[in-house]
Amino acid sequence: MRARWRRSDQVRIGFHASHEQFTPSRLLSLVREAEAAGFDAAMSSDHFAPWGLAQGQSGLSWSWIGAALATTSFPIGMVVAPGQRYHPAIVAQGVATLEEMFPGRYWAALGSGEAVNEHITGDAWPAKADREQRLRESVDVIRRLLVGERVDHDGAVRVHDARVWTRPAEPPPLKATAVGPATAAWAAGWADGLVTVGHDPAGLREVAEAYRDAGGTGAIAVQVHVCLAPSLDEGLGVAAEQWRQGTVPGEVMWDLEQPEDFDRLADPGDEKALHSAVLIDTDPRAMAERLAEVAASGFDEMYLHHVGLDQSAFLARARDELLPALREAVA
Repeated sequence: MRARWRRSDQVRIGFHASHEQFTPSRLLSLVREAEAAGFDAAMSSDHFAPWGLAQGQSGLSWSWIGAALATTSFPIGMVVAPGQRYHPAIVAQGVATLEEMFPGRYWAALGSGEAVNEHITGDAWPAKADREQRLRESVDVIRRLLVGERVDHDGAVRVHDARVWTRPAEPPPLKATAVGPATAAWAAGWADGLVTVGHDPAGLREVAEAYRDAGGTGAIAVQVHVCLAPSLDEGLGVAAEQWRQGTVPGEVMWDLEQPEDFDRLADPGDEKALHSAVLIDTDPRAMAERLAEVAASGFDEMYLHHVGLDQSAFLARARDELLPALREAVA
């Protein structure tokens, strides 16, 4: 029997596993701790490089997610960018293999990528409109392969007589990633759900409504970067060290190629920008109330990413304080 989650009045609360900050072996332990702590699900993002030198890691998420699904029982999804670093036929094969092994527990969120991960191919980094066209063609190729078609395609991506031989009984959801309303509305035409990021309720409501108003279906998820700290000063210090790229202007984020570039442009002393990037609080119940406002902006799922390195301490507080308060607040 398939275990695919269906929408209900209860918000699913998940854990974000950060490949940029931890070795895959450590992250595997953490995702098991997250399930034991009471999280409903998990997600990760596929990176070739971290955002900054202080993070310092970037294991292959495809390898990791197979091990994570094999050693847990809850759903785990992954953000990945087809079209440059990954040929869409390879993405289709990976998606099909994971769904065949773990039916109903896996999803993929497809995005147009960032130069920090994609530049390694040596191909030119396209403009946003070209990246979106490439993504749209890649999605079509992946969907056709997942249902058993032999695919030829010659456009922004090229495919020659490809077929995926090992397929699941039913393709998993192929969601979209979007940061702004325009991209969310565009993605509504092809996606099985949406994943966005942030913690500003008003801005997030615009993204969720743009997707729904354009006919978007499936669950809408938000990833929230958080820091539950003993003091606000300590929380700001953690954010300044580990998530300083959140202070880099959004219009250049997609085009930077190296972690050193993000470190150079970041301003870890900009407290306003750090608070915009990371939801920092000292009280689990107060944090839960703020997260409930985010969920009320139109979200079915919420994935929490504690930006600090003390993940076990965060997971213990989540188990004992944050998750009970959050479930009460969103009920």
